[in-house]
Order: sequence, then structure tokens, then C-alpha cells
Amino acid sequence: MPETASATKVAVLVVAAGRGTRAGGGETPKQYRRIGGVAVLRRTVEALARVDRVGSIQVVIHADDRALYDAALAGSTAQAKLRPPVGGGDSRQASVLCGLEALRGDAPDLVLIHDAARPFATADVVTRALDALAAGARAVVAAVPVADTLKRGEVATPDGSVQVRGTVERTGLWAAQTPQGFVFADILEAHRRAAAAGVEGLTDDAAVAEWQGLAVAISPGDAANSKITTMEDLMQADRIIQLEEFARCGDVRVATAYDVHAFEPGNEVILGGIAIPHDRALKGHSDADVVLHALTDAILGALCDGDIGHHFPPSDPQWRGAPSDQFLRFAAERVRRAGGAISLLDATVVCERPKVGPHREAMRARIAEICGVPVGRVAVKATTSERLGFTGREEGIATLATATLRLPFDYLPGDTSC
Repeated sequence: MPETASATKVAVLVVAAGRGTRAGGGETPKQYRRIGGVAVLRRTVEALARVDRVGSIQVVIHADDRALYDAALAGSTAQAKLRPPVGGGDSRQASVLCGLEALRGDAPDLVLIHDAARPFATADVVTRALDALAAGARAVVAAVPVADTLKRGEVATPDGSVQVRGTVERTGLWAAQTPQGFVFADILEAHRRAAAAGVEGLTDDAAVAEWQGLAVAISPGDAANSKITTMEDLMQADRIIQLEEFARCGDVRVATAYDVHAFEPGNEVILGGIAIPHDRALKGHSDADVVLHALTDAILGALCDGDIGHHFPPSDPQWRGAPSDQFLRFAAERVRRAGGAISLLDATVVCERPKVGPHREAMRARIAEICGVPVGRVAVKATTSERLGFTGREEGIATLATATLRLPFDYLPGDTSC
């Protein structure tokens, strides 16, 4: 292992292969559920990637979850540090071993192992674990002292009620968290030996290290670094993120935009990311989604960051026939990179036909998905122009859009063209 922390190669192994059924959400595992409009796994990975000393991130996923993984991490700011995901095993312990084996090809000196369902790990928690390893520890677990009085209970009656059978002395007790850090060669060997010996049921990697006979040090964790397990945990995490965003982003920006596309021969129109059957199509260099174009311009306007034509010139052949969701996703990502949040997106579609009402909820859901915001922050309305003007003559469709953003007061636009 290199002697200096700056020369030490550090990888993070994120365990995301579980099913997470206690968090609700039907068949969607908790690591792919959204908090603050963003998948839990994405928030976890991006928090880890922001730590400079972390060189790479290996995510272990369930074999059935590749599509969920790709959707959650599409356009992530962590892409430069992400290794291709690998499949996990039948247990957490087996999944960690799969991830460690995947890291062997370009083996790090140190590895941090972290639960995907802990999106609130701070840079300080990660750094303290790495500092303990740099100081000579071979294994370290982030943990917090147990503050609550602990009771030992047992089921005492046929109706399942639990009776207290004693109070547990809490002196010296710590609640283990992740990340847990190790010299890579040590923890790989410990997991291999545990698997070969048929030792199962060890609930964290520090326990695997202890079984191997390694001394495990404790580094200070953080009470906020909680694990999402239940639906209540998800709801609480969502509230925390929204409160943090409002506290951090006090600069409220509102911008409007307008877009129009003419009709041409065809059999469907794309509105709000949804294909709607019609006797004509909309004409444009891309897929001519007049709703997504207007929303994109509204967001870029609130950012003072040019417009859709500036970032995606119609003269560039690569955008010919391109789906407009990538334009809107780009604009929403600019908001996130600025440290801001989308408070509201509102679109008013002006046309005689097709009727927007039957497709309104699908459009709202698609726009929310593209932008990574709750659907409750997206409004879609429709009106006619009472047979007046080009929309009244059914020559095309227009959309007026408004975007309301919350940005940090020190935000400076990345583009000075507006």
C-alpha cells in the first residue's frame, strides 16, 4: 500500500442488489425509488463521487435490475468514476464478494463498502474512514454511540405482545453504519474464506473481518447517515431533501417560453414525450415535441443559460429526428449541477386537435420522469384559440411554458449569451 494518502488508490463498492420490499413501491426495489425526485442509488453514488480521494465506484446490482440501474444513473455527475455494474449473489455477503472479485482486475489499495440505501453519507464520514486506514488501521467501521436506552424483550403471550425482560447496558455500544473501510487484499481474503467455509449470515463486512481475526477500528459516523428500510424512511428522506433544497436555494427564478411547430403529413404527434395518434405530424428538425421544447427553453431562461437552439443547433445533423426528452433532461441536469431545484414546470398547449385531456396525466408523468421531479411539480393544460389564427386553422400547435427554479444566491450562469 502506498505510504501517502494522495497516492493510495481508493475504490468504493456500493451494494445495491437487494430487493428492498419493506419500503413498498411494488416491484421497484428501494434503491431505485425516488427521494427529492432522484433515485436513492443515484444520490448515494453522487455523494460518494464528490469525495476527491475516491477514485472509482463499483456498484453491485441484482441480475434483473440493469434497466432500472441504467435509468437511475443516466446523465449522472458520477459517470466518470463509475465502473460497469456487476451482478450480485443470493445474500448481501455473496454480493459483496462478487463486487470485490470484480475490482480485482484493477485492484485498489483500499476499498470502502457502502449500502446503496444510505444516501446521506457526508464527505466527512467518508474522509474519516479513509483517514483511519491511512493511519494504519486494516479495517474500520463508521459508527455512532448508542444513545437510546435498550430493552431486551420477548414474546410472552399468545397474542404476540412483547414483554421487557431486561435493560441492556449501553456503555460501549455503537450503532454500525457504512461506509466500512478495509485494506482491499484483507477483506477480499476474508470474504473468500468465509464463503469457502460456508459461514453465512454475517450482517456487515466488519463482521466478516472480525470472523477472519482482523482488528476493526471505529471512525465517527453521523446520526443523519441513516439507512432507508421502510416506506416511512423513504418519506422522511424525501422531506429532508426538500427542506435542504429550500434552505440552500433562496433565489427564486421564474421564466417563460414559447414554441410552435407546423403540421406536416404523418400519423402521430409527440407532445410532452408521449406519442398521440393524429392525422398529421409536427414538423421539426428533431421530433418536434413542442411541449418539451418550450419547457426546455423556460428552464434555460431561468438559468440565464442560452436557449435550446444555442445548445442544440438545428444546423447540426446529429439532432435530426432526435427525441426531445434529451433536451429537457439536459436542462434539468443544468439545474442540478448549479445546486438548484425545479419547483414547478407548467405548460399550456394551444391547439384545436388532437385533444390533450386524455393524455394529460401521461404527459405529466413523463415530464416528471425526464426532469427527476415529483409529478406534483408538473402541470399540463390545454386550450383552443377559438378557431382564430394559425392554431385555429389547424396549421400547427403552440405551447407556452413557465419554469420556476430555486437557485443558490451565488449562482452564476454557465452561459453569458442572455
